[in-house]
Amino acid sequence: MVVSLMVATSMANAATFNTDDVATHEHWQSMTLSLGSERHYRAIETHSYSDATLSLNATAGVCDLPWLEMRVTLEQQQGESRAVNLVPARLRIDEQPVIDTMAEFITERGDDGFYAHFYLSDLTALMADMRQGEQLFLGFDQAEREPWYMTFSLQGADAAINRMLTQCEGSGTH
Repeated sequence: MVVSLMVATSMANAATFNTDDVATHEHWQSMTLSLGSERHYRAIETHSYSDATLSLNATAGVCDLPWLEMRVTLEQQQGESRAVNLVPARLRIDEQPVIDTMAEFITERGDDGFYAHFYLSDLTALMADMRQGEQLFLGFDQAEREPWYMTFSLQGADAAINRMLTQCEGSGTH
């Protein structure tokens, strides 16, 4: 199920979806992405960086399997869809314990984004911490180079996550 969800995620990134029902929640937004009968629901933070976003996403029909994704804008459209790398990553919310995980770096043909999909064993606990926290810290190992760190604001995450889940669960196809 997770593999098919990851494939659906990649396809969602490659296609141009219609964005509807956008609501702002401090530094976060919530929205519906649609293409034909396909529906995704997103809580997204675009405040912390001009070229990067952090999002929680859920798909109609599998609302209980949300996924965490980071997108960084690149200088040009990508020529192919591929998994670039799988790297050790760390997530931490405020002073909570560090969550060690893996992140898969992906590019999509025709898209100027670079995506990091996080493999998390307990996304429910992470979402609960995100709802109460102030900042989410990410760290990516880069072999011999220094780790790459990013920090995202969680102001408004609670309302955005709640709205995303409510919209998904209310979509009637779960």
